[in-house]
Amino acid sequence: MKNLVIVESPSKSKTIEKYLGKDFKVTSSKGHICDLATKGKEGLGVDVENDFNPTYEISKDKKEVVKDLKKLVEDSDFVYLATDPDREGEAISWHLARELGLDLNEKNRIVFNEITKNAVLKALEDPRTIDMSLVRSQETRRILDRIIGFKLSKLLKRKIGSKSAGRVQSIALRMICDKEAEIKAFVPVESWTINADLGKKLLTELSKYKGKKVEISNEKEADEILKALGDDFVLEEISEKTKKRSAFLPFITSTMQQEASTKLGFGSKKTMMVAQTLYEGVELGNGAQGLITYMRTDSTRLSNEFVSAAYSKIENEYGKEYKGFYRVKNDESSQDAHEAIRPTSLDNEPDRIKQYLTNDQYKLYKFIYYRALASLMSEARFTGITYNFNNNDYIFTVSGQKMEFDGFLKVYGDYDSSKDSILPKLEKGDVLKAKKIEKMQHFSEPPARYTEARLIKALEEEGVGRPSTYATIIDTIINRNYVELKKASDSGKTKFFFPTEQGILTDQKLKDYFRKVINVKYTAEMESELDEIAEDKVDSIKALRDFYDEFQPLVDSAYEKMEKLEPEKTGEVCPECGGDVVIRNGRFGKFKSCINYPTCKWHESLVKKEEPELIGRDCPECGKPLLKRKSRYGTYFIGCSGYPKCHYIENIEGQEPKKFYRKKKK
Repeated sequence: MKNLVIVESPSKSKTIEKYLGKDFKVTSSKGHICDLATKGKEGLGVDVENDFNPTYEISKDKKEVVKDLKKLVEDSDFVYLATDPDREGEAISWHLARELGLDLNEKNRIVFNEITKNAVLKALEDPRTIDMSLVRSQETRRILDRIIGFKLSKLLKRKIGSKSAGRVQSIALRMICDKEAEIKAFVPVESWTINADLGKKLLTELSKYKGKKVEISNEKEADEILKALGDDFVLEEISEKTKKRSAFLPFITSTMQQEASTKLGFGSKKTMMVAQTLYEGVELGNGAQGLITYMRTDSTRLSNEFVSAAYSKIENEYGKEYKGFYRVKNDESSQDAHEAIRPTSLDNEPDRIKQYLTNDQYKLYKFIYYRALASLMSEARFTGITYNFNNNDYIFTVSGQKMEFDGFLKVYGDYDSSKDSILPKLEKGDVLKAKKIEKMQHFSEPPARYTEARLIKALEEEGVGRPSTYATIIDTIINRNYVELKKASDSGKTKFFFPTEQGILTDQKLKDYFRKVINVKYTAEMESELDEIAEDKVDSIKALRDFYDEFQPLVDSAYEKMEKLEPEKTGEVCPECGGDVVIRNGRFGKFKSCINYPTCKWHESLVKKEEPELIGRDCPECGKPLLKRKSRYGTYFIGCSGYPKCHYIENIEGQEPKKFYRKKKK
């Protein structure tokens, strides 16, 4: 063997190995091989008093992986480190170099934004050394998360029974709890509108009186206006206006997660998992290929090669008039190391390769493909028309629109809700009579709770966390029983975040004792500081020291002043040891347990178990009835009543069925 290439993912290694010749062996580290140790003072794995010196240890499940990698390195003339092109990937390469005895001054680091043959071969032509500024930034983030997570989690578990807290997860919880407080404090405001149906699909609404906007606050005012109206509605003004809609920018991580949630019904975690498979490579019959560029990015930049190819495709397939302008809009905090998320080749049209993709892969790939293509297409144009009818100086208005040129909607129409609303042809001075005039009472609505998409957008706008971490953050606060993601009503389809009692209690204690450091502004400033460390503008040790000197006194004060919340006693006696029975919060809801836990492990669930429900279909594999079941995570699925002999299962949303098989015991 002459050359060894180490990547993170086994599936990625298979794809890349097919691009390289016999002189290359491609293998994977299967993700991180090291993490901070859980030993030393407070189990932090960080020597706070010695410039925050970290102690790393090989993860238990990676010891065999590292052993195998060392053997491969010994048999190789040269080793390339080809982990993901971000800070996390840079840190993994650094850990690999350290553990495998590679020279940190050697140019052995290669990066590529897409897994295609050209991109990989080009990266091999231009290796570099490991970027230690990126490594220090990631290491600082990890140390901060370890200190905050360990110290706050230990405190909250001891005092109020909460399972964890964290630098970013606690901000997400704060935003959800604050929104709930806004909703509870909301006082509805009454208002009224008056509508007139003039026939011919002209549903008008009262807008002005003698040139001033009409605001009706009670029924009495509405009745007075109704009395003042005559029979004739005279078309006093016709206004036409050309409206233009520019194409959306190509996806970045956060917008992909938001749009996949609202348009495809994918959770953020699912979106990232599916995107990962598209990035790492899919077998297309003539070989595996990465179908999209790297999916962790906050840059809307597109390569010159892609822009040129897209313009050729647009002009050839749709016409010159569909060519738009290339636009980039990056925030100051965005990392412009990568491109936006786009297809690696426009030749891989979604419907042409659909047979090689799962249903979820097809849906997301098609969305990414046409979003990127549409971003380079011309704007859509509409003609908007407004009729203003006068009735005794009261102006009733109705508006409509007609698409004149579809522009980018030619390819993006499936993901857009724009519809023509064409008004009948009328002339100025036309007089119409109302078929019906009615007053309608309204009350102002409270602020909307966060959906997954709205929460991700809010976190991004506040500069909290990184888009690649949002799925993990959401997963954590749900699993910790701090929030529930559920429908607001039985008839609704959209799921919203509701804080649990434990979530509200946790947030309140963090507000009481850690308001200075667990807040949106402080966390966003910390993200900016991590960016500056990556750019070698800020010293990482000073940043950690400044934080710790402010944080540790707050921890000490909380231990001293925060009252310990005792479990609620039920008045019952433990059937096993005679101790008091108390109510505790668990991952799957409330349960009763003995106060003497862990000495006595008696417990009893308080969550009512839902019985499986027949759905009226039979299993396609064994013929037994199918049942709707509830999983231990609170989600629903359809499974065979013949389980465990039959493992047939369907996703409740009607997606392609997936089969699960238990490993047989040896």
